[in-house]
Amino acid sequence: MKATNSTKQSSNSKRNAEERTIKSIGGISRRSFLGKSLAVGAGTIGVGVLGGSRIAEASRGGLTTGDAALLRFPAALEILEADFWIQYNELGGIQDPEVPGGTGNPLYTAALAVLDADMAQYVHDNTDDEITHHTFLNAYLASKGAAPVNLDPFRTLMGSTATGVNPNLIGRRLTNLTQLTVDTSWWTRYLDDSHNPDLDPNHIFPQAVPTLGVNQHTAIPRTDADTTDPNFLQAIANTAGFHFPTIEQGGNSLYPSLALRATHEEALRILISIGPTETMHFQTWSDKAGNAPQLTAVDPVTGVSVTFPDLNSPPFGGELFQTNLIMPEPCPFLDRSLPIVSIIRPTKTDGVAMGALKFLTDMGLFIGQSPAFFALMKQLAQAADAARRG
Repeated sequence: MKATNSTKQSSNSKRNAEERTIKSIGGISRRSFLGKSLAVGAGTIGVGVLGGSRIAEASRGGLTTGDAALLRFPAALEILEADFWIQYNELGGIQDPEVPGGTGNPLYTAALAVLDADMAQYVHDNTDDEITHHTFLNAYLASKGAAPVNLDPFRTLMGSTATGVNPNLIGRRLTNLTQLTVDTSWWTRYLDDSHNPDLDPNHIFPQAVPTLGVNQHTAIPRTDADTTDPNFLQAIANTAGFHFPTIEQGGNSLYPSLALRATHEEALRILISIGPTETMHFQTWSDKAGNAPQLTAVDPVTGVSVTFPDLNSPPFGGELFQTNLIMPEPCPFLDRSLPIVSIIRPTKTDGVAMGALKFLTDMGLFIGQSPAFFALMKQLAQAADAARRG
């Protein structure tokens, strides 16, 4: 499963690494985007596009308006995911033509490898997966006469300038990995056999790393200065190690929640086929996060402290925090009168897209983005939430 075809491969042989990466990120050709993409410009949102003739055409291709919206929102999220995974891969992943552009940062790569010796390969493969996801979704939407998503006008964020990044993409990122607030309550949510957020929306699941859930933390070296203190560099790698599963568990719940709203069989098939790969990512990364070494570090730039605890010892410990429990513990589902069962959670569908957008926004992933970006993402999320089966 690759993000390129023979035409792209021929063209890419004549282009530099930056152009190859941008093409992978964009997903489909410039001509196709000019003709079919969501109209987005500086301060301009394609309001008419979502309710206009392009969407109406989708039903003639076998998609309802709602089905198109259900695929369009994940396409946007997958573009955003690919953007930050590319940043991770440039610094800490395998460097090859499949995911081109970076040259690697040996010190950051080594710090990630403390969590698992195969981290570089896993980062690379996760990056490749996300590129193929948005490439496929956009191409499928276009094939049905529906508008794909193009976020290229919002590639304005700075990103890292440390050794290993693609210099041509500095200042051209969609996402911000340097000011993250990481909610690690998913850890205990998946190990709690008594509560399910679908049935207990007010239950507070404890954080695995409480200090990551407050203030802002960088998950990549911002400059080479961040690699000079081994303890702080390991804290950066640990932050990335917990950010990986935090992101993927969101997709883990999003896809089945959206699938419950799909009408067209093929749209349903797409959602329930891509979703499980996010689950595979989540379980992989949740396993690696448990290997993050215990430490405390202070960010020399912001003065913010972060502590990664020993989750197997007091005041943590027990089945809620045990690091080798990486499979979903059974929990209540649908009704408490029924037996507990091992499931994805949550999967309630009301407002799931807006919930996902709020989750990513609260994380700090979009710090620095424009009002136009937030307006477009809100519009895509509201359209997906408005979709109804049938």
